[in-house]
Amino acid sequence: MFAQAEKQQPEKAGFAMNRELVMKLAPLFSLVLLCMFFSVGSPYFFSVDNLMTIALQTAVIGIMAIGVTYVIITGGIDLSLGSVMAFSGVCAGLAATAGMPLVMCIMIGIAAATACGVVSGALVTKASIPPFIATLGLMMSVRGLNMVFTDGRAIYFLDYPVFSTLANGKLLGIIPFPVLYLFAIGLIAAFILRRTIFGRYIYAVGSNEEAARLSGINVQQVKLMVYTFCGLLTGIAGMILAARLNSGQPSAGVSYELEAIAAVVIGGTSLAGGVGTIGGTIIGAFIMSVLKNGLNLMGVSQFWQMVATGAVVVAAVYLDNLRKRSR
Repeated sequence: MFAQAEKQQPEKAGFAMNRELVMKLAPLFSLVLLCMFFSVGSPYFFSVDNLMTIALQTAVIGIMAIGVTYVIITGGIDLSLGSVMAFSGVCAGLAATAGMPLVMCIMIGIAAATACGVVSGALVTKASIPPFIATLGLMMSVRGLNMVFTDGRAIYFLDYPVFSTLANGKLLGIIPFPVLYLFAIGLIAAFILRRTIFGRYIYAVGSNEEAARLSGINVQQVKLMVYTFCGLLTGIAGMILAARLNSGQPSAGVSYELEAIAAVVIGGTSLAGGVGTIGGTIIGAFIMSVLKNGLNLMGVSQFWQMVATGAVVVAAVYLDNLRKRSR
């Protein structure tokens, strides 16, 4: 009997490991299946132009999603992404209107978004306000500031023709520059998360905040830094969007925060914290873009696209629950 029980234990352990591996690879499998499905549904899906369009659409959401991945791994959330992204474009536009050099305009736009990240982190850590409420309040306040500063009108970068090239230019005439930014930022963020002490602190805080505190980790400082980092990447995404539009749009970024968070969840990051990868987040962002692009090519209405996107997010959260149960 004991020998039989000893045999069963390795078998159960092997089954659990296989199940965990399948769960981790689920986003990648889903992306491959989506591509196969839409390639059958539309002959234009696998054209070079369409694939580059998908990659370009993914870049802005993907960069924002990388930033909020850090936040969600610590067990937080950031609902202010869309408003802050628009705020960065507006601030850069105001600087351009004042006649500042283009580099200075870009730096001001990114700094403004980073400052919003610092405010979010301070509200969560210093004021002990729940992340959902703190970032929801900031989302509404910043959206209001966008309208106040611009009187609801777009600010155009007419005197800076090079600015548009930063987002609309292509490497070798094929690969859009924002795609290069996405993967460069993704590599840096993944290195920080996996290969540095700070990355280990992020996972520790998300896994068990009290245990992390007792281990000597400055939990408040880690949280403040991840919200600041999220603001920084949101500012970069805002500059890319402003360059694509060649203007700072006060109403830009509406619902972008939901798409970024959805990409993170679809990519396998747990909303409970402590679990997540940058590679998974980028895959999740591509899943969102492929889904939208493929449904557009197949002539599916915008309303049904919203239904499909919501269903994918629910399915991703369900898979996250299965992963937690398997542990």
